[in-house]
Amino acid sequence: MPESKRTPGGVAGGLAGLVGLSAVAGILVTAAVTPAIAVSGYAASSAISVFDNMPSYLEIDKLMLPTEILAKNGAGEYYTLAQFYDQNRIPVTSEEVAPVVYDALLSSEDKNFYSHGGIDLLGTIGAVVSNIRGNDTRGGSSITQQYVKNVLQQSCERQAKTQDEVEDCFLQTTVSSGAQGIERKLQEMRYAIQLEKQYSKNDILIGYLNIAHFGGTVYGIGAAAQYYFGVSAKDLTIAQAAAIAGMVQEPNTYRLDRPDGTYFDKNGVGHNSAADGYADTKDRQEYVLWRMYKDGKITKAEYDEAIAAPIEPHITPRGSGCQQAGGAEFFCDYVRTIITDDPAFGQTADDRAAALRRGGLKVYTTLDVDLQQAALNAMSIMPPTDPQLDLGTSGVQVEAGTGRVLSMVQNRLYSQDPDVLAADGNYTAVNYNVREQNGGGIGHPAGSTYKVFSLINWLEQGHSVNEQLNGRTGTKRIETCDGATQTVRAANSPGSIGNFQNNPGYNGSVYRFTVDSLNSGFLAMAEQISVCSTNQVAMKMGVMRGDGGPLDDLNVAYDVLGSANVAPLDMAEAYAAIAAGGILCQPKAIDRVTDADGVDLPLPQTTCTRVISEQVAATAAYTLQGVMNGTGVDARTHDGVPIFGKTGIHEYEHTWMDGGSSKVATVVWVGNVSGHATLDDYWVNDYQLSRVRSTIWPDMQRAANAKYGGDEFPSPDRDLTRQVYADLPSVIGMSIEQATQTLSDAGFEVSVGGEVDGVEAAGTIIAQEPGAGRVVPGTTVVIRPSNGVGIAVPSVSGTPSAAESELRSAGFGRVERQCTQDAGATGPGVVTGTDPGAGAVVNRNAMITVHYQRDSCP
Repeated sequence: MPESKRTPGGVAGGLAGLVGLSAVAGILVTAAVTPAIAVSGYAASSAISVFDNMPSYLEIDKLMLPTEILAKNGAGEYYTLAQFYDQNRIPVTSEEVAPVVYDALLSSEDKNFYSHGGIDLLGTIGAVVSNIRGNDTRGGSSITQQYVKNVLQQSCERQAKTQDEVEDCFLQTTVSSGAQGIERKLQEMRYAIQLEKQYSKNDILIGYLNIAHFGGTVYGIGAAAQYYFGVSAKDLTIAQAAAIAGMVQEPNTYRLDRPDGTYFDKNGVGHNSAADGYADTKDRQEYVLWRMYKDGKITKAEYDEAIAAPIEPHITPRGSGCQQAGGAEFFCDYVRTIITDDPAFGQTADDRAAALRRGGLKVYTTLDVDLQQAALNAMSIMPPTDPQLDLGTSGVQVEAGTGRVLSMVQNRLYSQDPDVLAADGNYTAVNYNVREQNGGGIGHPAGSTYKVFSLINWLEQGHSVNEQLNGRTGTKRIETCDGATQTVRAANSPGSIGNFQNNPGYNGSVYRFTVDSLNSGFLAMAEQISVCSTNQVAMKMGVMRGDGGPLDDLNVAYDVLGSANVAPLDMAEAYAAIAAGGILCQPKAIDRVTDADGVDLPLPQTTCTRVISEQVAATAAYTLQGVMNGTGVDARTHDGVPIFGKTGIHEYEHTWMDGGSSKVATVVWVGNVSGHATLDDYWVNDYQLSRVRSTIWPDMQRAANAKYGGDEFPSPDRDLTRQVYADLPSVIGMSIEQATQTLSDAGFEVSVGGEVDGVEAAGTIIAQEPGAGRVVPGTTVVIRPSNGVGIAVPSVSGTPSAAESELRSAGFGRVERQCTQDAGATGPGVVTGTDPGAGAVVNRNAMITVHYQRDSCP
C-alpha cells in the first residue's frame, strides 16, 4: 500500500485554464450554503457552470471484502478454513462500534458533521487557497468528502491488477496540488452534496468507518480494532479509539504493527517505533483526545488517564491464504484453484482473482472434517521428508454418486512462500492428489490400479470374467491402435515385463488375473482388446494425464499396466463411479457460494453422467471384491462394510491402494516425488514403504464406513460371468512345432507328453488330450508324438502256425500262442484273434499273443 499521503511531484501549473479564487469561493458558498445566495462576478458565474456540469451521482460499490472458505464441523456448523483478501476488513454495523469511536473521529475530523450539508466550507476554502499558493494541504474535507474520496479510491483499486496500479489509484483520488487538486476537490464536493441527499448521516458515518484505511492492508474500524488491539470495535477504550481515529490522516505513518519504525531518518534510525513509544501516533492520539475533551465528549479525568497511558498495541494478525487451514491446507488450495480457474467466478483471470481477494464470497466446501482428521491421523505415520529418498504420500476420498471431495491429505507440509520452500524440505506447494492445473504435479504412474480399465473394457466388449486365457509369460502381440501391433515379451528377465515375485503366470480366468494382479494375464487380455480402447475407457471415466493431456496419445502396450502419470483424485473419481453403479460424478469441492450480501451464486459446473452400464459396474465391483481376498488382503477393514479395491505398484517406485465402499471411494499413493528409489528397500517408522499403503488406506476407509456406511454391491451380471467355451482344433498328423503353434494361436496352453508307438514318422503328433471339440478356453492340451517304431498288428486267421508266420513277417519278433479247448475244433487248431488286436499299432518288440481253439490243447 502507498506510504502516508503522497502527492504527484510539482504543482500542476496553478490556475491556468481554470477559475480564479473569487470564483472558487463563489462556488463553495453557492454549493455549500444555498443556491439562493447570489455570487457576483463573471468568474464566479462561469465557475458555477463548471461545478453544475460535474457528475453528481456517485455509485457506491460493494466494499472490497475478504473471501472466506468454509467447512462444516462435527456439529454441522460451518467455520472458516481460510480467507483471502487484498484489504483486511471486518464490516460492522453502527451498533457494533463503541460510541467513543464516533466521538474521537468527529471531534478530530469533522465536529460539524451533523450540522453541515456535506461540506466543511471554511476548511475546504482554506484547502483551496493553500492549493492556489502551491502548498500541499491535509484536511479541510468533511467526513462525507472523505467518504467520497475513499469510495472513488476503492472503485479504482477494484480494477487494479498490480501494486503500481493500486498506488496510482491513491494518487488519482488524493492529489491536492494545483489545478488537478482544485478540480478533484470540486468533484468531491459535488458528490458529497448529493450523498447527503441520498443517505442519512449515520449511514454515511458507518460507511466511512467501514471503508477507511488504517495502515497496511487494514481497512475499516472492525479490522483495525481487531488487528491493532485484539478487540472488537465495540470494546475499544477511549485511548484506543483516539489512537485509531488519529490514523486516518496518515495511515501508514501512524500504524502500530512496525515496532522497528514506520519511517527512517538518514541515519537509519526508525521513528514511530516501539522504542520511542510510537511517538508520532501518540502525538496524534493526544491531539484527538484534546479535541474530544474540548468538545465535551470526555471528562478531564478520562482525558488525563488516556494521555498518561502509553500506547500498547496487541497485534492480532488475520491470516490470508491456505496456510491458515489447519490440516486442510491442500484441500483449501484445491478450492482456491477452482475459484481462480472456473468461469463461474468470472469471465477473465483478473475477474476471478478479484472475486477471490475482493469479492467477499462465502465458499461452503464439501470437506468432511471427521474424515479429514481420520486421514491426517492415518497419514501421521509418514514423515514429511526422509533422508533416504524424496518421499511422497497422499490420500483422497470422494463420495460415490455425488463426486463430493471429502478428504485430502499428504505427508508434506503446505507453503506457497518461496523462501520457506527453499529453506525447508518439509514443505511443498505441490498438491500430490490433483492435476497440475489445480496445483498438482504431473501425477504418478498408477501401476496395477490402472488395470481396472482393462477389466471394464473387457466387460464392455462382451467378454466374461470367467473366460480363460493363457496368462503364462511369453511373447504377447498387443493391438495398440488402428490395427497396429506391438510384440512384447512377458518374462521375468531384464528388458521384459515380469510378474510380481517372478510368477511364471498360468492359464486362468480374467477374474483370477485381477485378484492376483497378473501382468502377463492382462497382456493376454490386451491381445484381444486394444490398448487404445483401454486408455479411452480410462478417459471416459474421468482420468487424464496429470498434466491434463490425453491418455490415448501414445498407446504403448505398457499402458495397460499403469505406466501413465495420473492424479489420485482422478482415480478416486473412477473408482467412485464403479461404486455408484456406473455413474461418474466430476469432483465437486464446493457445495454453495454466496456473495457479500448472502445471495447464492451459480456453482462451478459439475455433472454426473452414466459412463458404464449397471451390469458392467456390478461385475467389475464383484471382481474387485475378490481382490480383497487376494493382493488386497492386507487392506481389509474388518468392520462388516462391503468393500472392493485394487492394489498397484509401478516398478517398485510407486505403490497405490484404490477402492472403497458403495458410499465412499478412497485412494492412497506412496512413492518417489523425484528419483527412482525402490520402495521395497526402505522402512520408515517400522513400515516397509512398499506395503504402508495397506496401513493408511484401511484407516481412512474405516472412518468413511463408520460415518457413511455401505451397502452390498449388486450381483454380477450372469452373462458377464458365464462360462465360455472355445473350439479346440485337431493337431493329429502335425509336427510338434506346428501343433504347438496352432494350439497357442487358438488360446490354449500346450504340454508335450511322452512319445507313443506309431507307424507315422517320429515326431508326428498321433494323440491329443482332450480331443478336438468344444472345451473351456485356455485348457491345457497334451499332445503326444509318434516314436516312429510302431507296427500295425495284421489281421490273421487259419492255423496258429500260419498266423505266427504272418506276424513275424510283419516285423514282430516276439509271438506266443494261447489255446482255448473246443471239442469242435479238430486238427492243429483255428485262430480266433490276437492281443493286441488287429489294427493296433504297437512297438515291434511288443509280445503279440495269438489266440486259437482246438479239441485238445497241448
